[in-house]
Amino acid sequence: MKRRTFLVLPLMVGATRVRADAGYGRVEPGRALRFPRDHGSHPEFRTEWWYVTGWVADGAGNAYGVQITFFRNRPRVAETNPSAFSPRQLVFAHAALADPRHGRLHHDQRAARAGFGLAGADESSTRAWVGDWSLALVDGRYAASIAAREFALDLQFAPTQPLLLHGDAGYSRKGPLSAQASYYYSQPRLAVTGRVGVADKSVAVAGTAWLDHEWSSEVMAPDAIGWDWTGINFADGGALMAFRMRDRSGGTLWAGGTLRGSDGRARVLAPGDVSFAPSRSWRSPRTGIGYPVAMTLMAGGSELALEPLFDDQELDSRASTGTVYWEGAVRALESGREVGRGYLELTGYGAPVRL
Repeated sequence: MKRRTFLVLPLMVGATRVRADAGYGRVEPGRALRFPRDHGSHPEFRTEWWYVTGWVADGAGNAYGVQITFFRNRPRVAETNPSAFSPRQLVFAHAALADPRHGRLHHDQRAARAGFGLAGADESSTRAWVGDWSLALVDGRYAASIAAREFALDLQFAPTQPLLLHGDAGYSRKGPLSAQASYYYSQPRLAVTGRVGVADKSVAVAGTAWLDHEWSSEVMAPDAIGWDWTGINFADGGALMAFRMRDRSGGTLWAGGTLRGSDGRARVLAPGDVSFAPSRSWRSPRTGIGYPVAMTLMAGGSELALEPLFDDQELDSRASTGTVYWEGAVRALESGREVGRGYLELTGYGAPVRL
């Protein structure tokens, strides 16, 4: 299959300024998520993604960050055309491997229209694929197979905790208007096993991961230029998802999140409960864009320092969409002590996100 470059962003992919009622499904409060059905795809909505991030280590103690995203988009192009070649649904896949010894990300991507067995996203449960890249939920655990140009991932992800529903039982606001929302849940603290391959060397790894599943038709306010997002697995068994939408002045337009304590109780974080403050920046030698790769995060009254596994975790998609962003493995520190690990995503720092 021919490989093509594209952009995949886990929190707000496809968030162009479309009307929520412009022929797409609507995100509304009060709709109860139902499983296993809602593990699957929702083709009536404009955009959807399954996003896995995690930290793993090999037998020698070498740490790696892994990221796998499958993204479904309904472009509403020629939907009345009976031809099987009509692009009713598009599927993208993106994967990255953060290896500090390499010093920058290994990353790759694929894209195809759904159909003919070449790409798709099942509705009954999680199963998304593009060619020989796949992510599937089978017998209660996720399995991912990625054969990229520079690396390979063959990983299994076993849940160890209940699902974490964000916002109002899965209805997650992303802006001041109720239509600027998504259906959104996470699966924190996935136990990871499998293999990571770079060049001709493959090693067994184990670690902990995080999965997001989100679908929507309109989530981004017109004044938003980008966002900061993080998902953290804490060493004590807790978990945190936090985000903010940034406005044109760099301030916070909207924010939110969910904090699960070590006792398993979840607390929804309101906009006033979350703040991101840059503590250190890094400038890309390739694009010239500066990113706040180290952050001070206030979430639910706790203060965390987010420090990257290494600075150069920039993803460059100028060959297609023209968008460049930073997405990388981070450590969470409290009073200088590591208390968790996860991922941080930074978008809209080079130019406003326009998809």
